[in-house]
Amino acid sequence: MGTLDKYLARQNLAAMLTCLGIGVGLYLLSDVFDRLDDFLEAGLGLGTVLTYFVVKTPLIVSQILPAVFLVSMVIQLGMMARSRELLALRAGGVTFGRLCAFFLVYAGAWCLVQLTVAQVVGVYGEAAASRIWAEQVRQRKVERMELPNLWFREGPYVVELARAWPGRGEAEGAMLLEVSEDGRNIHRIITARKVQAEPGRWIFSAAKVLDPDTFAYEPQDTLVLPLNQDLKSFLAIDPNVDPASLPMWKLSSVMDRLAASGSNVERLRTAWHMKWSYAFSLAAMALIALALATLWENVYLNLGLSLGLTFAYYAVFMLGVTAGQKGLLPAMLGAWLGNLLFAGLAGARLWWVVRPSLSGRLPRPRR
Repeated sequence: MGTLDKYLARQNLAAMLTCLGIGVGLYLLSDVFDRLDDFLEAGLGLGTVLTYFVVKTPLIVSQILPAVFLVSMVIQLGMMARSRELLALRAGGVTFGRLCAFFLVYAGAWCLVQLTVAQVVGVYGEAAASRIWAEQVRQRKVERMELPNLWFREGPYVVELARAWPGRGEAEGAMLLEVSEDGRNIHRIITARKVQAEPGRWIFSAAKVLDPDTFAYEPQDTLVLPLNQDLKSFLAIDPNVDPASLPMWKLSSVMDRLAASGSNVERLRTAWHMKWSYAFSLAAMALIALALATLWENVYLNLGLSLGLTFAYYAVFMLGVTAGQKGLLPAMLGAWLGNLLFAGLAGARLWWVVRPSLSGRLPRPRR
């Protein structure tokens, strides 16, 4: 790394840490005021409350880092223009394309940092914070979570459960259809009042077996079937459980199991792609900041525009994610829609500007 690269990195890191500290502080302050009454009503001690916010901080950092990166770059480039540093670089023969190359490589490194923070520290911190909130504040433990109307297919069986408690591995109101390989014929219809489910061993209590061909009816106190479905995997599709809270590797395995059982996993597949796209949104933010620097040198104007573009990016990002989850767009396209749109527009502007600068001439933005 050359002297110029080190100087630019130090400048940006100082701006990022300042913006990140302000952003995290405001986020935590808002969260404290929003949840303080709940903590007081639950009678939790100061240590538990502090633990909740400490373990939640990495998640907050991963959420606001793209916006912080954009703002820090806009401030850095604006201050360099104001102090005539960009003019000095032009005079020294440093092209704008050279600056773009550094900031894109620099943004790529931060993309990896963002992915690591979000999927390692942030995921487990969010799980710890959610556990404190659910078990100590809301008194809603996983073992008590009830999911209605679950169904899946495994081998020759199509299974429907009226109510299930995945944390306990229990269910009620089960009905199984044992079908032929082509799915056209039903060999047996099995109903059961209660189910105790373990992967590889499902025990049906108070079962009744009906043969559709002869209408023969056979009650059985206990019926054991070798079903491999793990009920806990259905926690990932609980409407109250955000699939983005699962680590990528765990989400991928859960998604594969649910897809094999015939469940709709578009919501989870979109969430998986969303993790990648959100991490690499920092590269899109770098392109936006560089594009703004080619339009105006006024740091205050560019800062206001960057904040507006941040809200617009999040709106498009969530619109694409929602469309992907509902099947209106392919999961990958929906998750990457915001990056593709904003990076494409900013990249087109930069290419228009960088073409003449390849010959050594740096553009002069408006003040």
